[in-house]
Amino acid sequence: MATTSIRLDQDLIEKAAIMAKAFNRTLPKQIEHWARIGEIMEDNPDLPYEFVKKAIIAKAEKEAGKLEPYDFG
Repeated sequence: MATTSIRLDQDLIEKAAIMAKAFNRTLPKQIEHWARIGEIMEDNPDLPYEFVKKAIIAKAEKEAGKLEPYDFG
């Protein structure tokens, strides 16, 4: 993974630090998470945040092998 130094608003960093602690993430991972959510929301403006959040969780569960087959019958 490439690293780059960027300047961010101090208020953003402070808010991210609080959220990072609450969700057991590092500060950089929290900012990456917000950037990812923002990108998804901009690419899909008609989708509600809760749907996007659940889709991200479902993807993580799939990648961890924690999905159960669904029977449509």
